[in-house]
Amino acid sequence: MDHNHILKELKLKATPKRLAILDILYHASIYLSPDEVWTQMKERFRTIGLPTVYRNLEELAGRGIISKVIHPDRKLYYFFCGNREHHHHFVCTSCRKVNDLSFCAFEEIQKEVSRTLNATVSSHIMQVFGICSNCSANKEEEQ
Repeated sequence: MDHNHILKELKLKATPKRLAILDILYHASIYLSPDEVWTQMKERFRTIGLPTVYRNLEELAGRGIISKVIHPDRKLYYFFCGNREHHHHFVCTSCRKVNDLSFCAFEEIQKEVSRTLNATVSSHIMQVFGICSNCSANKEEEQ
């Protein structure tokens, strides 16, 4: 995947650190914590600090290049999602994989908020957490 192209489309400079973060998340295929990204970044950049990793993760997430997982454990994780269309995610809390969900009930929620609260919704984030079918099958086999 050409991460240079993605960054240029969003008018972000393709720095070695940004490219490395995108490469790490792209090849991980699961969500990673900032500490996990930092550990891998230290293999490429010996003097990189954790604040630099956090700053770059937040900038990339703010531009929609990577996505945040706001986990039930109250920690923040990141993953690479190549889908640029509006969608949501199913997050397996066992194997840490993230799958796209095309279903969105935003219009219904927006109408309900307007009707019951007389308020206006400006945005939304939906992540569904659970155990994927592979992890469920593995647990059944162990029993």
